Amino acid sequence: MPAGAAGRRAVPSRRQWLLAVGGTAVAGGAAAAGFGLARGTAPGTSPADAELVRDVADPPPGEELMTDHGLLIRLLLIYRSLGGSHAAGQPLPAPDVHDAALIIHDYIEAFHEELEEAYVFPRLRRAGQLTGTVSTLLLQHARGRQITQLLLAESGGAGSLPASAADRVTPAMAAFVRMYEPHEAREDTVVYPAYRRLLPPAELAELGWRFAQLGREQFGRDGFSAMVGRVAQIEQALGIYDLSLFTPPNLTPPPG
Repeated sequence: MPAGAAGRRAVPSRRQWLLAVGGTAVAGGAAAAGFGLARGTAPGTSPADAELVRDVADPPPGEELMTDHGLLIRLLLIYRSLGGSHAAGQPLPAPDVHDAALIIHDYIEAFHEELEEAYVFPRLRRAGQLTGTVSTLLLQHARGRQITQLLLAESGGAGSLPASAADRVTPAMAAFVRMYEPHEAREDTVVYPAYRRLLPPAELAELGWRFAQLGREQFGRDGFSAMVGRVAQIEQALGIYDLSLFTPPNLTPPPG
């Protein structure tokens, strides 16, 4: 044994941490389900965003994950907006690219996807359900993380990205959007409903509490609201925060 090895402790992986913390929560989970505050909002958490999330009882695990997908959709819109700006000959703001990729790295990949990989996908595989779909989703998680690492590496500075970096970043963002739109749609409409059908109501309630507890452990009580606020700030910087911008024109001709 190498010198000093006996005194060192192995650092657990993030998934081991998720499973371990979740395990310690089980004892009070079912009794506490529905009474925790999963998505609380502290005053001033995101002053740029009027859509502050209210305190709610811990949602079922599928609903929790689908709410995360709402956050991801807004990030995909940011990537699409940045790509459109580059196509129009406008410079790409490095901080906006970096901040969006960092939210995906910290919350979507390091928490949301880890929950799927630790709880959802193994349960489906054990039941022999959607095994091919799960394998594809896992591969897409890996490819998405590769793209995120590229975006973070290319956008670490201030100001606008150099033309060469922008030419690498733009197709990477487009590939991410192209993959994750059907990815999350398939999870919301097929994977999560199948997962919920496998679980009895008591276990669903317990897992809802457990997922919320894991989120509080990793990001604090108002972690999700803080992520929403960060996304809103990027949207405002890019001029795409106003929801009415996405309303199409009236196609009905005026009477007379």
